[in-house]
Amino acid sequence: MTFDPRFQRALDRFDALNAQDPHTDLVEGRPEPRELVYARRMTQWLHRLEPDASAALQLAARSQHLMRWHISRETFPKDRAGYIRWRTTLYDFHADRAAEVLREVGYDDAMIDRVRSLIRKQNLKTDPESQTLEDVICLVFLENYFAQFARDHDEEKLLKILRKTWRKMSDRGHAAAMKLNLGPRELELIQKALAS
Repeated sequence: MTFDPRFQRALDRFDALNAQDPHTDLVEGRPEPRELVYARRMTQWLHRLEPDASAALQLAARSQHLMRWHISRETFPKDRAGYIRWRTTLYDFHADRAAEVLREVGYDDAMIDRVRSLIRKQNLKTDPESQTLEDVICLVFLENYFAQFARDHDEEKLLKILRKTWRKMSDRGHAAAMKLNLGPRELELIQKALAS
């Protein structure tokens, strides 16, 4: 891929925005902005899964949770419908913020529309890049967030979430997930979820 200075400027801008996250995660004992950590993990997993990913897919992966803290889960009802509305609202929010950055650095409408489509998970089962992004999202969750999530929820809910996660992934995503270095409890939950 020919070097495009707009690409690095967009990544830098995404990172600068995510660095403003007031929430932090510990990385090697140091607190770092949560969404900046997430964005870097997305990029790392994308490079592992799809080393020749297009610029659009790389930009979508890096901006997947762009400025997520601006729309809190608590602002929506605590039921399933509220959760779905929150997630749908976030897809549009992340896509819109990413589009603003891409426009600022000089990308054309075709690239902006493509990145927006990927972030909004359009044509998930028919668009290979959209499916790759979904695989990356699931792998980042399983590798980095599932263990903590599992400590906070009962087994029935966890099995339900694991089955949904598995259904979203491709065969390639499944193969990568089975090679993750997970703890014994997480592995046991995955095996239970897949067995039933």
